[in-house]
Formats: sequence, C-alpha cells, structure tokens
Amino acid sequence: MQDRVEKAKNIRLLILDVDGVLTDAKLFFDEQGREYKAFNARDGLGIKLLQKSGIQVAVISGRASKPVALRMQMLGIDLVYLGQTDKGEAFKEIIAKAGCTPDQVAHVGDDLIDLPVLIQVGLAIAVQDASELILPYVDWQTCLPGGQGAVREVCDFILQAQGKMDAIVESFKKI
Repeated sequence: MQDRVEKAKNIRLLILDVDGVLTDAKLFFDEQGREYKAFNARDGLGIKLLQKSGIQVAVISGRASKPVALRMQMLGIDLVYLGQTDKGEAFKEIIAKAGCTPDQVAHVGDDLIDLPVLIQVGLAIAVQDASELILPYVDWQTCLPGGQGAVREVCDFILQAQGKMDAIVESFKKI
C-alpha cells in the first residue's frame, strides 16, 4: 500500500482506457449501427477534480467511437487517442505532448491491449474486473469494476496521496 501511495504522489498525468474502464465493457448498437455507451457520472466528477488540481487526463482506446469522443469533449479532455491498436505508440505521443516522464504517469487498464502502457508507467492500475493476465504487471487493482466508479476510486486515491482532497472537500462546503 505504501509503495503505491508514494508512486501516486508523483503523478502528473492519468491515462485511461475506455471500454472496461470508463464503461462496463458492454457494446450497444441499434439497427442503424449507432453505438451507445453508459458512463459513470462520478467518474466524470473525479476527472474534473483531477484537472482542477493540475493533473492532466488522457484517453487511449482501441476502438474509435463517436460517443466516447463526445464524452471526452464534455469532460475537457484534449489528449484523446481513439482507434489505437498500438497503445504504446499513443503513450509516447501523449507524454511528449503532456510534458511528463513515464514515472509521472498513472494508467488504468483492463486487458492485454493496455499492457504496453501499463509496463511503462509509474503507477499501473487494473480495474476490479480486469483480465487476470495483466494483474502481475500492475501496482494496484481497484475495488470497483470498470464503468462502476473505478475511475473515481483512482482519482480520489491520487488526490488523497497528494494531500489535495481536504481542500477539495472544503471547496464544496462553501455556500
């Protein structure tokens, strides 16, 4: 536990997978081929709190998706890489744009496609319902599954490790 807290103190960028992390990994399509996704509002607030605290957020997804692009726009996430079959290459571009070193990055993933990023970052995280194949490569596994608040759990953990959570709570108590 202490090791992951120390790693979280250094985080300046959080990179998220989408399907299985920001969503529950289910894919919904109607008869016209339109895709639908459900996102957890608490995850969204956690992302906004990180951003407000000076921590950048990026997304790398193996699938291109209009609903994902729209949700990321709503959250003010500019570093959005969709349709990435090689997440390792996207990772290199993101850290260059963000001005971070790999040890200043946390990544949340759920399956083998995330492994090229998980093995490079300072804090590697798997959601509770992640593939067992990636678990040997992560520092921490969330208590909550993907799409069910796992991202908020990660955001809160990073903010607490960095000593920023008390000020955030106080800011919400102001009338």
